[in-house]
Amino acid sequence: MYNRLLNLIKKYLPEDKIASATPQSRLLADLGMDSIGMLMLSMAMEEEFGVVFNAPVHFVTVQDVLDFLEKNAKKR
Repeated sequence: MYNRLLNLIKKYLPEDKIASATPQSRLLADLGMDSIGMLMLSMAMEEEFGVVFNAPVHFVTVQDVLDFLEKNAKKR
């Protein structure tokens, strides 16, 4: 799931940022993801993982996103 998530993030960030990404990387501070990127990533996650955002979710790190996906993603 981690690699699938990184592939989605790659669409919205420069390659050099993704190359240094770890689960502990902060989306905003470390990877430079902006609010538009977060919105686009959320929509891509809905499509890729079958998740639904019924309420606002605050992701700080890549691990936060992974934890959310582990709990909410439809198995494919």
